Amino acid sequence: MTRFQRFFWSSGLANLADGVATLAWVWVASLLSRDAMLIALVPMALRLPWAIFAVPAGVLADRVDRRRLVVAMDALRAVAFALAAAALWGAGALPAAPATGVVSLPLFAALCLAALTVGVAEVFRDNAAQTLLPALVPDAGLERANGRLWTLEAVSNQMLGPAFGAFLLGSALGLPFAVNALAYAVAAVLMAQLSGDFRPQGGQPEAWRPALAAAFGFLRGQPLLRLLAVITGFWNMFFAMLSFALILHAQENLGLSAQAYGFVLMGMAAGGALAGLLGDRIIARFGARRVMPAALMLSGVMMLMVPMMPNGWGLAGCFFIFELSGITWNIVSVSLRQRLVPDALRGRVNSIYRLLAWGMIPLGTALAGAMVGWAAPSLGRSLALTVPLWVAGGGLMVVSFSVLPALWRRLARPSGE
Repeated sequence: MTRFQRFFWSSGLANLADGVATLAWVWVASLLSRDAMLIALVPMALRLPWAIFAVPAGVLADRVDRRRLVVAMDALRAVAFALAAAALWGAGALPAAPATGVVSLPLFAALCLAALTVGVAEVFRDNAAQTLLPALVPDAGLERANGRLWTLEAVSNQMLGPAFGAFLLGSALGLPFAVNALAYAVAAVLMAQLSGDFRPQGGQPEAWRPALAAAFGFLRGQPLLRLLAVITGFWNMFFAMLSFALILHAQENLGLSAQAYGFVLMGMAAGGALAGLLGDRIIARFGARRVMPAALMLSGVMMLMVPMMPNGWGLAGCFFIFELSGITWNIVSVSLRQRLVPDALRGRVNSIYRLLAWGMIPLGTALAGAMVGWAAPSLGRSLALTVPLWVAGGGLMVVSFSVLPALWRRLARPSGE
């Protein structure tokens, strides 16, 4: 097994666990309370670390062996999921969730704490993993390698993971968390067996302040990377709004079970898998300057159509096209970043970029929960659950039209020269 193959399968296991958790976190939270803001606390705890730890994660990734950092963070996630599983099993059968408050405050607090721990580990792990890829493949192979990794993520994270998670939830609430603990543990073992030295090349500043100053200085000279970070940040914020509200909308308005909702996510995964397989060829054929604007606009149109869909089949179709465009965008964006940023700076620049791009996710979740609570008294619960869906789709369309001229100009000169 080559080094890239070992990295590939370790990433596959971690993404499978992420996919199982995608459904499990919010679904279990919705069984503890029907209060939208309380439910939102769990995914917020999972994503809030991106806004707090992204920059320290980048500094650390430029100072240590990135492989070892990935191993340590996967092991930490395994422990957190094991403890969450133990808490759920110890709680036994749950009564009906109240409209306000929670079924069990200790259990709800344990779930939030586990999500927060997993989120912190994810920040450090994902930043290190993305920065070490150029050490495993040649520069010319970055689009192909990223495409294969995005395909793997789509299949394991969005297709197999949610469907498997839905099946496990139907058996026992703690089972998805126990399975995830095992998956992350095996992923850590695979990465631990990866040979080579994955410390950054090119030297490092001794103190954190000059280390960060160098990264910010580099990013200031890269207008395309700054623009992509801002676009991705808004994209993630609106998608977080949609993802949170959609689960409640699917449960209450469309009457979908966990298994049926898993099918919806499989439609998303199929689109992502196709993009991962064909993305590098699409980019080679049409060029990044045509592909990225088209992908951005298409994803906005599909997001706007989500609240119009009357059933799971319609949602699955929307998400198929949405993810097809989104993953194609990601292949270009990530490959550009890996190619433009020197290895010695890659961890810090990547972390600042992802602070902008991923730090918006908890804001989106919080806004969605607040919108539902604000709209319910006047519109009723059913319509209130669709408000974040309309705002997310409309917001992404507005952003897309606003940035297209600048994106077109910047892609003509990606190096910023």
